[in-house]
This record gives sequence, structure tokens and C-alpha cells, in this order.
Amino acid sequence: MQFVQGLPEGICVGQTRVQHAHALASDKPELEGFNLALHVKDDAKRVQQHRMQLLQEFSVFGVDKITWMTQTHSTICHTVNEQICFEALEGDGLVTQRKQHALMMMTADCLPIVLGDVDATEVANLHAGWRGLANGIVENTIAAMQHPPAWAWLGAAISQPCFEVGTEVKQTFCRKYPALDSSFEPSKELGKYMADLYAIARYILQQHGVTKILGGDQCTYRQNDEYYSYRRNAKTGRMATYVFMK
Repeated sequence: MQFVQGLPEGICVGQTRVQHAHALASDKPELEGFNLALHVKDDAKRVQQHRMQLLQEFSVFGVDKITWMTQTHSTICHTVNEQICFEALEGDGLVTQRKQHALMMMTADCLPIVLGDVDATEVANLHAGWRGLANGIVENTIAAMQHPPAWAWLGAAISQPCFEVGTEVKQTFCRKYPALDSSFEPSKELGKYMADLYAIARYILQQHGVTKILGGDQCTYRQNDEYYSYRRNAKTGRMATYVFMK
């Protein structure tokens, strides 16, 4: 298990890949690999075994709690500490101040963003597709935190050359943040633009005081041996981005 370097001591952040030594075989070729999503019509037992495998790997670092959620491309963020959620929370952001608690977020082109404070007393994990970014998932997650985030890590997402959007998407962002005009390049198709999710996220984070931003150099669409991509294959699995405090 590999963790992101350059974060405060005791913070563990990473993202799963399609390839995993303990990935179980699937009778659906499009879901081969270490799929962690229940909603993509994979065998539920297989997915749960993959999730349990992750928990076993985390337990080496003292993790005794793991929280998944039903993601909805919303701006809803939940703080979860000692409470036990018997039904999956709905939303796209998680915050915790509890050590040894892994927060999980699934993606397959959308941008996972992990946040934390300078003293390593609080972390957050959020799912940011273009709708979430435009509507305020970053802002709402930061507002839910008890301490201002000092750093962020951007996990693998679809890169600008592969992410075509309509004029309405660009207008949605630019009405809120005019400076984001530079994050959209005209596409070969009239009325379409290539959107840079990484640049958009960096700008929004910087506007909210996050000065240290790591990651943001992968492409889920192009790196097909490493990542699932919904734009590349509409029927596909999901990776998970995770964060916990040892």
C-alpha cells in the first residue's frame, strides 16, 4: 500500500488502482479488477470482499473504522466520528476528527479531493465531479471542518484533453468564478470546451486559503491499465480514495 508523500506526519492518503493482488475474478469483463462500488451491478459479495481486504490492509496502521457513502453528485458533507451509520449516508463529502477512521470516496473520472489541517487533527474526503465543483462541494466541506484546511491532495481524474463539456458548464463556473475562463479551451466541436477539473479545483481551493496542493497529474481516461473511467467505458468499476489519521 502506497501513501502520498509530503503530508503532515500521521496522515495516510492514497487511491486504489484497477490492479490489486487480491482482486477477485468477475464474470463481467467490464468490472474486472479491484472494483469497490456496489451500484455498478457487480456481485455484492465480491465487492464486500474487496472492501474487507482494504480494511485488513488499513488495520496494520491501527484503523478500526471505515466509512463509505452513497454518492449523489451533491454538495452534502457529513461529519462522522464515533457514531455508527447503519444505513449508508448520502452525499459527497466526509469529515472526521477521529483518528484510525478511514474515509472513503469512489470515483471513475470525477475528482477526489482530500483535505486536512496543519496539525493533523482533522481530515476530509470529497467527490468532485463538475457538478459538485460548480455547486459548492469544496466550499461546503471546508465549512464543515473545525479547522481551516492547510493542504489538499487531488487524486486521479479525467484530464483536460479528454474532458469535453458544453457551453452551459463553462458558464456555470464562470458566473461564480470569472477567473475560471482560462480553465476551458475551445474544442474542435463548435460550442464545446475541454475542461480542466484540476485547474478548477486548485483555483477554488486557493480562494479558500489552501496553499499546499499536491497531486493532480494523472488521467483516468488515458491510463486504462491503472484506473477505471466512466467516459472511456460507461459500464465500469470504481476506485476508492482514502484518508485516515494514524
